[in-house]
Amino acid sequence: MTDTQVREKTPVDFWFDPLCPWAWMTSRWMLEVEKVRDVEVRWHVMSLAVLNENKLDELPETYRELLGPKGWAPVRVVIAAQQKHGDEVTGKLYTALGTRIHNEEKGPTREVIAEALAEVGLPAELLAYADSDEYDEVLRASHNNGIDRVGQEVGTPVISVPGAEGDVAFFGPVVTPTPRGEAAARLWDGTLLVASTPGFYEIKRTRTQGPSFE
Repeated sequence: MTDTQVREKTPVDFWFDPLCPWAWMTSRWMLEVEKVRDVEVRWHVMSLAVLNENKLDELPETYRELLGPKGWAPVRVVIAAQQKHGDEVTGKLYTALGTRIHNEEKGPTREVIAEALAEVGLPAELLAYADSDEYDEVLRASHNNGIDRVGQEVGTPVISVPGAEGDVAFFGPVVTPTPRGEAAARLWDGTLLVASTPGFYEIKRTRTQGPSFE
């Protein structure tokens, strides 16, 4: 593939926290879209811990626990890997982490992070950043870049796609199970359609089922 062909692909910016099962579903959809449309996903980290740090008292105890050291660990390792080894490792490491955390139901353990690093050929030493705030400023900047585009009353994932007057960011789409093939293409086409509509903000309905990692 030539540099010209790469530039012709439609860029899609995608913000994720490895903890979020709904972001995981959407990210797998975007990988399907890459197969059927000329798009290129650019992966960025955001953090549910950062998103909720000023409202922890309002959250259930189990969720507060998840947003503690256990929740910081995966995203800190991803941002450290990105800073040390380049943007191209971000999506690969996310896939290795998410497969274990969600599909294999192992959760965001240190063992899972170590396995994911090994799978994508990254140094085991990166695991030390799970407990380090060295790159927290970069992490927060990446998080804020996504949130500033879409607004405060959202979570993860955030995607930014071409719209009528420049890029438009949305929370979602939230979908289960992951659309494949032509179904993935139709959802993508619809996303571009609403993004091209000036003044469009939201379509929403109550979720009646949880994520299905098929």
